[in-house]
Amino acid sequence: MTHLPDRLHPRSRGRTWALGAAAALAIGLAVPWGSSAAGAEEPDAGPGLAGSELYVDPWSTTLEAAQSLTGQARDDAQLLGSIPSADWFTSGTPAEVEAAVDDIVTAAAAQGRMPVLVAYNLPFRDCAQYSAGGAADTAAYTAWIDGFAAGIGDRAATVILEPDGLGIIPHYVTLTGEHEWCQPAEVPAETAASDRFAQLNHAVDAIGALPAASVYLDGTSSAWLNVGEISDRLIKAGVQRADGFFLNASNYQFTANNTAFGTWISQCLAYVTEVTPGDFGSCGNQYWNGGPATDWQGVGMSPYGEWTADAADPALNTSGVDSRYAAILGGVEADTHFVIDTSRNGIGPWNHEGRYGDTHEDWCNPPDRGLGARPDTTTGAALVDAYLWIKVPGESDGKCYRGTAGPLDPERGMEDPAAGQWFAEQARELIALANPPIAPLDCHVAWAADGDEDGFSATIRLSGVVPDRWTLAFAVPDGQTVTKATRAAVVQTDGVVTVTGATKKAGKAPDTVIHATGTASTPWQFLLDGRACTS
Repeated sequence: MTHLPDRLHPRSRGRTWALGAAAALAIGLAVPWGSSAAGAEEPDAGPGLAGSELYVDPWSTTLEAAQSLTGQARDDAQLLGSIPSADWFTSGTPAEVEAAVDDIVTAAAAQGRMPVLVAYNLPFRDCAQYSAGGAADTAAYTAWIDGFAAGIGDRAATVILEPDGLGIIPHYVTLTGEHEWCQPAEVPAETAASDRFAQLNHAVDAIGALPAASVYLDGTSSAWLNVGEISDRLIKAGVQRADGFFLNASNYQFTANNTAFGTWISQCLAYVTEVTPGDFGSCGNQYWNGGPATDWQGVGMSPYGEWTADAADPALNTSGVDSRYAAILGGVEADTHFVIDTSRNGIGPWNHEGRYGDTHEDWCNPPDRGLGARPDTTTGAALVDAYLWIKVPGESDGKCYRGTAGPLDPERGMEDPAAGQWFAEQARELIALANPPIAPLDCHVAWAADGDEDGFSATIRLSGVVPDRWTLAFAVPDGQTVTKATRAAVVQTDGVVTVTGATKKAGKAPDTVIHATGTASTPWQFLLDGRACTS
């Protein structure tokens, strides 16, 4: 389940930022800050998500959180803010969301990079739980989506369309006739499901009509709906007109398990549309893995280990289900692609071992989890377009009570932050337990500004791994202009400042002093020769 507060992207909350061509902050990558000055040709982000370079937002909610933190917590937020995560859009009028989306996409397009945008505003989203909110009705939602699409325009963008949108549907009846738990009195039972599919189909068509945008629908995760059930919902939502589906958003399931699960969904979609229409019951799934390769002996698959075709443990072995699809598909090839959220799944899900009974809330700030694979659009898996950080790592899933009266999370012995708020303790866990491991940022910028609303000067001191000659880049807010620098050359292009200088000799003098007009502020992140630093 996905838990974020109702909000627009932070740039839309009373701040106007002038973002230049070099607004991306890439870890370990030399970024061409200011490379698309006036008259320069903007680079092309490519025809789709796979193989593209991902955009990093220099005014992200992660870097915003860092501004109120100190010490290790600040360093952690700045590290996480240097890695591509999705930007979420969760509220606002059609005009407001259009402007907010345009802001991100414009900055990304100037870099020739791919922004990942999450549309999260369905009516009665999350069944009024931790992330209650959303548009008032279908008309309001379709207007909001039209504004969202207008903000993208003809530029490249990847849209993650409505996490939980197919996993939690009000008043839904499954393929087996089961009435699901989400049955709100405020929503008409007779039209709730059809309204949800109408909303998603409109969004698929509105975004799909754009020349350079990609859109992915909610495929839940390997520990949620079974293959046949989610395949049916994906078809009803328009997956055949989308670019595919996404898995594991805001969850902790292993990448290997989601890869197998996503492959089976793609195979099921091919089977029920090209071989035997509507036969979802024949689609093998994770809750019983028998098949020809296992002599039709099977068990439910466990989420607490990585699935493979040759696993000795029957509960981790995919060969039975794999062989079922090989048998029913014949020569038909699965071709529906998907992406996987790897933001917090490096060591898999939390095994609560039965604690708290059915109220364990294993999706809600589970302890001792780690970052997963870094965002990557070259996965090596034929159907997997990308590993993405859809959920912003370090932001809370909500106040987790696990069946108790609260306010403390009994597993952590503390009160968790509200959904979407920064959770410094969890961010520290995610970094410390990351798989693969993640190195801390190895440079530091000390910035001290003095002035008033008309102008200021700022001393800059560099430490850590600093070369003899260096280039320091940072984005500045609208209305701020750097006019000169001491012992360094300075260029400002479209709100991005690039300072080039040499490491000072021993002594107390700063590496450089910049002088600027406009109100003094501190940049949210610095790049030293293309790599992010703490500050």
